[in-house]
Amino acid sequence: MIERTPLLNIVTHVILIAGALLLIIPIWLAFVAATLTVAEVNSPNVHYLPGGELWNNLTAAWTRAEFGVKFMNSMIVAIAVVIGKVIISAISAFSIVFFNYRLRMVFFWVIFITLMLPLEVRIVPTYSVAANALYPFQTILDATGISWLIAQISGVELSLEWNMLNSYTGLILPLVATATGTFLYRQFFLTIPDELVEAAKMDGSGPFRFFVEILLPLSRTNIAALATIMFVYAWNQYLWPLLIITDRANYSTVVMELRRLIPGPDAIADWNVAMAGTLIVMLPPLLVVVLMQRWFVRGLISTEK
Repeated sequence: MIERTPLLNIVTHVILIAGALLLIIPIWLAFVAATLTVAEVNSPNVHYLPGGELWNNLTAAWTRAEFGVKFMNSMIVAIAVVIGKVIISAISAFSIVFFNYRLRMVFFWVIFITLMLPLEVRIVPTYSVAANALYPFQTILDATGISWLIAQISGVELSLEWNMLNSYTGLILPLVATATGTFLYRQFFLTIPDELVEAAKMDGSGPFRFFVEILLPLSRTNIAALATIMFVYAWNQYLWPLLIITDRANYSTVVMELRRLIPGPDAIADWNVAMAGTLIVMLPPLLVVVLMQRWFVRGLISTEK
Protein backbone atom coordinates (compact mmCIF):
# COMPACT_ATOMS: atom_id res chain seq x y z
CA MET A 1 0.00 0.00 0.00
CA ILE A 2 1.30 3.46 -0.88
CA GLU A 3 0.56 6.08 1.74
CA ARG A 4 -0.26 9.51 0.33
CA THR A 5 -0.21 12.50 2.65
CA PRO A 6 0.35 16.20 1.85
CA LEU A 7 3.49 16.31 4.02
CA LEU A 8 5.06 13.26 2.34
CA ASN A 9 4.19 14.65 -1.07
CA ILE A 10 5.93 17.93 -0.24
CA VAL A 11 9.04 16.18 1.13
CA THR A 12 9.17 13.90 -1.90
CA HIS A 13 8.93 16.78 -4.33
CA VAL A 14 11.56 18.79 -2.44
CA ILE A 15 13.97 15.85 -2.62
CA LEU A 16 13.27 15.32 -6.32
CA ILE A 17 13.71 19.01 -7.14
CA ALA A 18 16.95 19.16 -5.13
CA GLY A 19 18.31 16.10 -6.94
CA ALA A 20 17.33 17.51 -10.33
CA LEU A 21 19.02 20.83 -9.54
CA LEU A 22 22.20 19.06 -8.45
CA LEU A 23 22.30 17.35 -11.85
CA ILE A 24 21.20 20.25 -14.02
CA ILE A 25 23.16 23.18 -12.52
CA PRO A 26 26.68 21.91 -13.46
CA ILE A 27 25.50 21.11 -17.00
CA TRP A 28 23.86 24.51 -17.32
CA LEU A 29 27.01 26.31 -16.09
CA ALA A 30 29.09 24.33 -18.61
CA PHE A 31 26.66 25.30 -21.36
CA VAL A 32 26.76 28.96 -20.34
CA ALA A 33 30.58 28.92 -20.21
CA ALA A 34 30.62 27.45 -23.73
CA THR A 35 28.71 30.49 -25.00
CA LEU A 36 31.03 33.16 -23.53
CA THR A 37 34.19 34.87 -24.71
CA VAL A 38 37.57 34.27 -23.06
CA ALA A 39 37.30 37.56 -21.14
CA GLU A 40 33.79 36.77 -19.93
CA VAL A 41 34.55 33.21 -18.83
CA ASN A 42 37.59 34.38 -16.84
CA SER A 43 35.85 37.32 -15.19
CA PRO A 44 35.27 37.04 -11.42
CA ASN A 45 31.52 37.39 -11.91
CA VAL A 46 29.64 34.15 -12.45
CA HIS A 47 27.49 34.21 -15.58
CA TYR A 48 24.13 32.47 -15.39
CA LEU A 49 22.79 33.47 -18.81
CA PRO A 50 24.24 32.28 -22.14
CA GLY A 51 26.23 34.55 -24.44
CA GLY A 52 26.53 34.61 -28.19
CA GLU A 53 29.78 32.72 -28.88
CA LEU A 54 28.50 29.13 -28.81
CA TRP A 55 29.03 28.34 -32.49
CA ASN A 56 32.51 29.91 -32.56
CA ASN A 57 33.56 27.98 -29.46
CA LEU A 58 32.14 24.71 -30.81
CA THR A 59 34.04 25.22 -34.06
CA ALA A 60 37.26 26.04 -32.22
CA ALA A 61 36.91 22.95 -29.99
CA TRP A 62 36.16 20.66 -32.95
CA THR A 63 39.16 21.96 -34.93
CA ARG A 64 41.69 22.09 -32.11
CA ALA A 65 40.94 18.58 -30.77
CA GLU A 66 40.56 17.12 -34.30
CA PHE A 67 37.32 15.43 -33.29
CA GLY A 68 36.46 14.08 -36.77
CA VAL A 69 38.39 10.77 -36.75
CA LYS A 70 38.16 10.49 -32.98
CA PHE A 71 34.38 10.65 -33.10
CA MET A 72 34.36 7.81 -35.60
CA ASN A 73 36.72 5.78 -33.37
CA SER A 74 34.55 6.32 -30.30
CA MET A 75 31.43 5.37 -32.24
CA ILE A 76 33.05 2.16 -33.57
CA VAL A 77 34.22 1.17 -30.08
CA ALA A 78 30.90 1.96 -28.39
CA ILE A 79 28.75 0.15 -30.98
CA ALA A 80 31.07 -2.88 -31.09
CA VAL A 81 31.04 -3.12 -27.28
CA VAL A 82 27.24 -2.93 -27.27
CA ILE A 83 26.85 -5.67 -29.92
CA GLY A 84 29.46 -7.94 -28.35
CA LYS A 85 28.10 -7.49 -24.86
CA VAL A 86 24.47 -8.11 -25.83
CA ILE A 87 25.33 -11.33 -27.70
CA ILE A 88 27.79 -12.80 -25.20
CA SER A 89 25.65 -11.94 -22.17
CA ALA A 90 22.51 -13.45 -23.69
CA ILE A 91 24.26 -16.68 -24.66
CA SER A 92 26.01 -17.09 -21.29
CA ALA A 93 22.82 -16.40 -19.31
CA PHE A 94 20.88 -18.80 -21.58
CA SER A 95 23.41 -21.51 -20.82
CA ILE A 96 23.32 -20.91 -17.07
CA VAL A 97 19.54 -20.81 -16.73
CA PHE A 98 18.24 -23.35 -19.25
CA PHE A 99 20.94 -26.03 -19.31
CA ASN A 100 21.52 -28.43 -16.46
CA TYR A 101 25.17 -29.30 -16.01
CA ARG A 102 27.25 -29.62 -12.88
CA LEU A 103 29.44 -26.53 -13.13
CA ARG A 104 26.84 -24.04 -14.27
CA MET A 105 26.56 -22.31 -10.87
CA VAL A 106 30.34 -22.31 -10.55
CA PHE A 107 30.54 -20.53 -13.90
CA PHE A 108 27.83 -18.10 -12.83
CA TRP A 109 29.62 -17.16 -9.61
CA VAL A 110 32.93 -16.84 -11.43
CA ILE A 111 31.24 -14.41 -13.82
CA PHE A 112 29.43 -12.67 -10.97
CA ILE A 113 32.64 -12.13 -8.99
CA THR A 114 34.06 -10.12 -11.87
CA LEU A 115 31.46 -7.45 -11.00
CA MET A 116 33.71 -6.69 -8.03
CA LEU A 117 36.75 -6.38 -10.27
CA PRO A 118 36.20 -3.45 -12.64
CA LEU A 119 38.66 -2.78 -15.42
CA GLU A 120 40.49 -0.18 -13.35
CA VAL A 121 41.32 -2.81 -10.70
CA ARG A 122 42.58 -5.47 -13.13
CA ILE A 123 44.14 -3.05 -15.59
CA VAL A 124 47.71 -4.38 -15.23
CA PRO A 125 46.92 -8.04 -16.08
CA THR A 126 44.48 -6.86 -18.74
CA TYR A 127 47.23 -4.77 -20.33
CA SER A 128 49.54 -7.80 -20.20
CA VAL A 129 46.95 -9.89 -22.04
CA ALA A 130 46.38 -7.13 -24.60
CA ALA A 131 50.12 -6.95 -25.24
CA ASN A 132 50.12 -10.64 -26.18
CA ALA A 133 46.80 -12.47 -25.93
CA LEU A 134 48.42 -15.80 -26.84
CA TYR A 135 51.08 -15.69 -24.13
CA PRO A 136 49.19 -18.16 -21.83
CA PHE A 137 49.01 -20.69 -24.68
CA GLN A 138 52.72 -20.21 -25.40
CA THR A 139 53.45 -20.88 -21.73
CA ILE A 140 51.39 -24.08 -21.81
CA LEU A 141 53.14 -25.29 -24.96
CA ASP A 142 56.55 -24.54 -23.46
CA ALA A 143 55.69 -26.22 -20.14
CA THR A 144 54.38 -29.39 -21.80
CA GLY A 145 57.32 -29.59 -24.21
CA ILE A 146 55.11 -29.36 -27.31
CA SER A 147 56.96 -26.33 -28.66
CA TRP A 148 60.29 -28.15 -28.17
CA LEU A 149 58.91 -31.22 -29.97
CA ILE A 150 57.69 -29.10 -32.89
CA ALA A 151 61.09 -27.42 -33.09
CA GLN A 152 62.86 -30.82 -33.13
CA ILE A 153 60.60 -32.25 -35.85
CA SER A 154 60.13 -29.26 -38.13
CA GLY A 155 62.96 -26.97 -37.14
CA VAL A 156 60.46 -24.15 -36.57
CA GLU A 157 60.56 -22.21 -33.32
CA LEU A 158 56.95 -21.85 -32.21
CA SER A 159 56.25 -18.32 -31.00
CA LEU A 160 52.61 -17.34 -30.53
CA GLU A 161 51.87 -13.62 -30.42
CA TRP A 162 48.73 -11.51 -30.77
CA ASN A 163 49.40 -7.88 -29.96
CA MET A 164 46.18 -5.91 -29.50
CA LEU A 165 47.78 -2.60 -28.56
CA ASN A 166 46.97 0.29 -30.89
CA SER A 167 43.99 -1.51 -32.41
CA TYR A 168 40.21 -1.51 -32.27
CA THR A 169 40.35 -5.08 -30.98
CA GLY A 170 42.36 -3.98 -27.97
CA LEU A 171 39.95 -1.14 -27.29
CA ILE A 172 36.84 -3.32 -27.57
CA LEU A 173 37.47 -6.81 -26.17
CA PRO A 174 38.39 -5.90 -22.55
CA LEU A 175 35.25 -3.75 -22.32
CA VAL A 176 33.04 -6.59 -23.55
CA ALA A 177 34.24 -8.90 -20.78
CA THR A 178 32.04 -7.70 -17.91
CA ALA A 179 29.38 -9.49 -15.89
CA THR A 180 26.70 -6.80 -15.87
CA GLY A 181 24.82 -8.09 -18.89
CA THR A 182 24.97 -11.74 -17.87
CA PHE A 183 23.46 -10.92 -14.49
CA LEU A 184 20.74 -8.76 -16.10
CA TYR A 185 19.75 -11.49 -18.56
CA ARG A 186 19.88 -14.22 -15.92
CA GLN A 187 17.47 -12.40 -13.66
CA PHE A 188 15.04 -12.00 -16.55
CA PHE A 189 15.39 -15.58 -17.83
CA LEU A 190 14.57 -16.87 -14.34
CA THR A 191 11.13 -15.27 -14.68
CA ILE A 192 10.32 -17.31 -17.79
CA PRO A 193 7.64 -19.84 -16.72
CA ASP A 194 8.38 -23.54 -17.08
CA GLU A 195 5.10 -23.93 -18.96
CA LEU A 196 6.48 -21.79 -21.78
CA VAL A 197 9.62 -23.93 -21.98
CA GLU A 198 7.53 -27.14 -22.02
CA ALA A 199 5.23 -25.70 -24.68
CA ALA A 200 8.22 -24.84 -26.85
CA LYS A 201 9.54 -28.38 -26.48
CA MET A 202 6.15 -29.86 -27.42
CA ASP A 203 6.12 -27.57 -30.45
CA GLY A 204 9.41 -29.12 -31.55
CA SER A 205 11.66 -26.17 -30.73
CA GLY A 206 15.29 -26.98 -30.13
CA PRO A 207 17.51 -24.85 -27.89
CA PHE A 208 18.60 -22.56 -30.72
CA ARG A 209 15.07 -21.94 -32.00
CA PHE A 210 13.77 -21.39 -28.44
CA PHE A 211 16.55 -18.87 -27.86
CA VAL A 212 16.12 -16.98 -31.12
CA GLU A 213 12.34 -17.06 -31.62
CA ILE A 214 11.09 -16.91 -28.02
CA LEU A 215 13.69 -15.63 -25.58
CA LEU A 216 15.20 -12.82 -27.65
CA PRO A 217 11.85 -11.22 -28.59
CA LEU A 218 10.82 -11.35 -24.93
CA SER A 219 14.14 -9.74 -23.96
CA ARG A 220 13.83 -6.65 -26.16
CA THR A 221 13.53 -4.24 -23.24
CA ASN A 222 16.47 -5.91 -21.45
CA ILE A 223 18.53 -5.63 -24.62
CA ALA A 224 17.63 -1.93 -24.87
CA ALA A 225 18.57 -1.32 -21.22
CA LEU A 226 21.86 -3.18 -21.54
CA ALA A 227 22.68 -1.46 -24.84
CA THR A 228 22.11 1.95 -23.27
CA ILE A 229 24.28 1.18 -20.25
CA MET A 230 27.10 -0.30 -22.32
CA PHE A 231 27.08 2.52 -24.90
CA VAL A 232 27.52 5.15 -22.20
CA TYR A 233 30.11 2.97 -20.42
CA ALA A 234 32.18 2.42 -23.57
CA TRP A 235 31.87 6.01 -24.78
CA ASN A 236 33.11 7.46 -21.48
CA GLN A 237 36.18 5.24 -21.21
CA TYR A 238 39.31 7.28 -20.62
CA LEU A 239 41.91 5.26 -18.70
CA TRP A 240 41.96 2.12 -20.88
CA PRO A 241 42.32 3.93 -24.25
CA LEU A 242 44.90 6.25 -22.68
CA LEU A 243 46.92 3.20 -21.60
CA ILE A 244 46.96 1.10 -24.77
CA ILE A 245 46.78 3.74 -27.52
CA THR A 246 49.99 5.49 -28.51
CA ASP A 247 48.99 5.98 -32.16
CA ARG A 248 46.62 8.81 -31.35
CA ALA A 249 46.28 9.99 -34.91
CA ASN A 250 44.42 6.81 -35.89
CA TYR A 251 42.96 5.20 -32.75
CA SER A 252 42.42 7.95 -30.17
CA THR A 253 38.91 8.56 -28.82
CA VAL A 254 37.07 11.81 -28.19
CA VAL A 255 37.23 11.48 -24.41
CA MET A 256 41.02 11.17 -24.62
CA GLU A 257 41.24 14.21 -26.86
CA LEU A 258 39.29 16.38 -24.42
CA ARG A 259 42.58 16.75 -22.58
CA ARG A 260 43.92 18.81 -25.49
CA LEU A 261 41.34 21.48 -24.72
CA ILE A 262 42.33 21.92 -21.09
CA PRO A 263 44.39 25.12 -20.85
CA GLY A 264 47.97 24.66 -19.69
CA PRO A 265 49.59 26.78 -16.97
CA ASP A 266 51.23 29.09 -19.53
CA ALA A 267 48.42 29.09 -22.10
CA ILE A 268 45.35 31.27 -22.49
CA ALA A 269 42.69 30.08 -20.04
CA ASP A 270 40.04 29.57 -22.72
CA TRP A 271 37.71 27.41 -20.65
CA ASN A 272 34.90 28.45 -22.95
CA VAL A 273 36.43 26.26 -25.70
CA ALA A 274 37.02 23.41 -23.22
CA MET A 275 33.37 23.56 -22.14
CA ALA A 276 32.26 23.64 -25.78
CA GLY A 277 34.32 20.48 -26.39
CA THR A 278 32.68 18.87 -23.36
CA LEU A 279 29.23 19.61 -24.81
CA ILE A 280 30.25 17.99 -28.11
CA VAL A 281 31.57 14.85 -26.41
CA MET A 282 28.57 14.39 -24.13
CA LEU A 283 26.04 14.80 -26.94
CA PRO A 284 26.01 11.19 -28.36
CA PRO A 285 25.49 9.38 -25.01
CA LEU A 286 22.91 12.00 -24.04
CA LEU A 287 20.96 11.37 -27.24
CA VAL A 288 21.15 7.60 -26.72
CA VAL A 289 19.80 7.90 -23.18
CA VAL A 290 17.00 10.26 -24.23
CA LEU A 291 15.96 8.16 -27.23
CA MET A 292 16.17 4.87 -25.30
CA GLN A 293 14.72 6.16 -22.03
CA ARG A 294 11.37 4.43 -22.42
CA TRP A 295 12.82 0.99 -23.13
CA PHE A 296 15.69 1.55 -20.70
CA VAL A 297 13.35 2.03 -17.74
CA ARG A 298 11.10 -0.85 -18.75
CA GLY A 299 14.11 -3.13 -19.19
CA LEU A 300 15.36 -2.39 -15.70
CA ILE A 301 12.09 -2.65 -13.82
CA SER A 302 10.97 -5.85 -15.57
CA THR A 303 13.71 -7.89 -13.87
CA GLU A 304 14.12 -8.93 -10.24
CA LYS A 305 16.75 -6.57 -8.86
